Amino acid sequence: MDVRYPIGKLQVPEKVTFENIQEWLKQIETYTIRLGETVDSLSDEELSKTYRDGSWTVRGLVHHIADSQLNMYQRLKLALTDDNPTVPAFDEEKWAIQPDTNLPVECSIKMLEGINKRIVSLGHSLTKEQLDRTFVHQINGKITVATKVAKLAWHEEHHLAHIKIALSK
Repeated sequence: MDVRYPIGKLQVPEKVTFENIQEWLKQIETYTIRLGETVDSLSDEELSKTYRDGSWTVRGLVHHIADSQLNMYQRLKLALTDDNPTVPAFDEEKWAIQPDTNLPVECSIKMLEGINKRIVSLGHSLTKEQLDRTFVHQINGKITVATKVAKLAWHEEHHLAHIKIALSK
């Protein structure tokens, strides 16, 4: 297993179905419960563990997940409300060293609860036409709403696997 991609790289079906969307939304809907069960009772020492040399700590991962979901949610909304908008990349490394990442992980979990509820609510109402809407990522190019929903689910699971690897060491 490549510890950088413990659940594999993101793979989106060529033809995304409403069943795919429902599966991804179910993962997103239950995510903060599963994340909380994993990190709620951790000590500072455990929150400082890493899954590989040079990686973010468990604490850093939790804050990164919230930061990333916030950015991806905004891109999703822009794709649904604007005509093929161009969205900037966000510098994950610079976000990761801001003072708010020293807050308790519960702050980011609460933030994720709200963001994920919004994503799930929005996701359940998506039409076929909306799934095909796009935005242009400054670095990665054109991305569909369907692909973004897949990435929202995959990204959380990807980092939950990293957290579990770190805690198993």
